[in-house]
Amino acid sequence: MTAREVALCARDGLRIAATEWPGARDRAAVLCLPGICRTRLDFAALGARHAGRRRVVALDYIGHGDSARAADPARYRPEALIRDVLDAMAALHLHRVVLVGTSFGGLCAMAIGAMRPAALAAVALNDIGPEIAPAAREAVLDLIGRDPALASLDEAASWLRAHHPPLPGLDEEGWRAFTARTFAPGEDGRWHPRWDIRIGQQAIGAAAGKPPDLWAFFGALRRLPLMLVWGEASTLLTAATVAAMRAARPDMAVTALPGTGHAPSLHEAAAIAALDAFIAAQP
Repeated sequence: MTAREVALCARDGLRIAATEWPGARDRAAVLCLPGICRTRLDFAALGARHAGRRRVVALDYIGHGDSARAADPARYRPEALIRDVLDAMAALHLHRVVLVGTSFGGLCAMAIGAMRPAALAAVALNDIGPEIAPAAREAVLDLIGRDPALASLDEAASWLRAHHPPLPGLDEEGWRAFTARTFAPGEDGRWHPRWDIRIGQQAIGAAAGKPPDLWAFFGALRRLPLMLVWGEASTLLTAATVAAMRAARPDMAVTALPGTGHAPSLHEAAAIAALDAFIAAQP
């Protein structure tokens, strides 16, 4: 099935970009939400694998990928981005979905579970839980806020490999592909992040304010099929938090990736096998 590009309007008129892979309408669709410094491009392989069997949609938040940039960076606050996701779900008739959420996308899943529980059929979390280690939060902020303006894709790949947490599942070509999903050439010919670098201060920085009780949000998923892809070397999602999540949800399937940091690319063989099986099991 050929993917199609979709453009939606947020409530304030800003453009939201999405990719849709058509599929059977009698099964729950898959909604893919990226991390705060990622885009919908991360889910192209997943969408292609499941196209035809069920509908798959991947979104770019405002300020990311091909979605519009906001004049006021306060527009990137988490509650505004989550509202955009809910509005996009309504516009695209995604009334009950299997939600695959990487990092911030997983936080969105928890919020949707609390706000509109009937909208979710199942949730797959990628390296995110109800506790975020403060040091890792600062590292994410540092990465989001940088525009190294690199001269070539190869130079960008070298820079990203040096600054990104470990992804041992990627070989040289894998890092180039991962980098091409992270940076894009600008009008100046240099490679820039595919997100507005002002995002971090609103999405997870001090301007976002004190975070809510994420354990209560995690609890909102209690009646749903749930799985976790966990990078065992992740400094954002610690082993102690994963253990607490397992205690709260003994039925949660966990795929642990040794030596992998935050966040797994979902191109790892173990992650692909676990995600595909989880999605296939949902009605």
